[in-house]
Amino acid sequence: MAAAAGTAIVDGAPGCLCVLCGLPAAGKSSLALGLLGAAAQRGWRAAALQYDHLIPDRAFRTLAVEDGGKLEDMHSEWKLHRQAVLQRLEQFLRKPVEMTAEQPSSSRINADAWKHCTKALLRPEGSNEEPAPLLFLLDDNFYYPSMRYEVCQLARKCSLGFCQVYLQCDLESCVGRNQSRSTPVPTEVILDMVKRLEPPNPEKNSWEKQSISLNTTENLSECDIKTVMDLISSALSNPLSPAEENTEQKEADRLKCASSVTHQADQACRRLISEAMKTARENRLSSEHMRTLATRLNETKATFLQNLRTQVLEEVPFMAEEDVDVELVVKRAVAIFDDKRKEILLRIINDHK
Repeated sequence: MAAAAGTAIVDGAPGCLCVLCGLPAAGKSSLALGLLGAAAQRGWRAAALQYDHLIPDRAFRTLAVEDGGKLEDMHSEWKLHRQAVLQRLEQFLRKPVEMTAEQPSSSRINADAWKHCTKALLRPEGSNEEPAPLLFLLDDNFYYPSMRYEVCQLARKCSLGFCQVYLQCDLESCVGRNQSRSTPVPTEVILDMVKRLEPPNPEKNSWEKQSISLNTTENLSECDIKTVMDLISSALSNPLSPAEENTEQKEADRLKCASSVTHQADQACRRLISEAMKTARENRLSSEHMRTLATRLNETKATFLQNLRTQVLEEVPFMAEEDVDVELVVKRAVAIFDDKRKEILLRIINDHK
């Protein structure tokens, strides 16, 4: 397959970045394995960048699990690691030979895992054959659009194809599969992620137009693999252009601001919840009432944050994050949550009496 006219190429070949997103244990790694086989049959060079392999184990051990803030803690901790993976990938795309010979410069990337991912991607030295297409499968949860947009930006920067596959799997199946793993993700994290996961939405985000959804509650079929390969082929034939990035900058800024507002509001809400629990203990609430209070407050917080994020994305007009008074937006929003918090606390204290 020859590179299309006007296509920026990696060592003379077209390339594609394909995002595989969905809940933990939704089947992303199994799909990646099937796609690697299908790509090999077509003579493509392909690599599956599995973030939980590339990111060192110690990153997992730093994730705090407390007060319902699990997913935001994971988001904050993983953000630097995800960015390191994309930086490493960009370096490889620009200088593949050098970047395979060297060890990753960042301690945020597992060097052995990186070498394993990329060792089969280079052409034999001195080869005169037409270079085969390059396919990179990025395997992570990617539960926020802003996470996926970072990959889209890299595809634009390097004039590569970009596409997304959302693996839709029911919660019960994901939890069951996850529990059978040697290193399962805490179930609480999966439950929290369900509330916040935002699947690709081509109608809302123009950059997500090359996206499909697969129902992976059952086993993947050959038809599923073919459907994804057709999507990837289309993306390879229609690489993104850096010149188009400016037309989407406003949308990207909105995503960035929404993430910032939501994160700061989450931190403030968690402090308010801690204060409410302290007040409840001082009023000598029973264990049952304490559990009920914690559950209601955390459920209210999750709904509040989701609504806040949606409101920022849809209603706040701005061109860049610095044009928005994020502190003021957070302050006003958290005041609304605080009123609900006080109402819930007072109701349960009265029930206890």
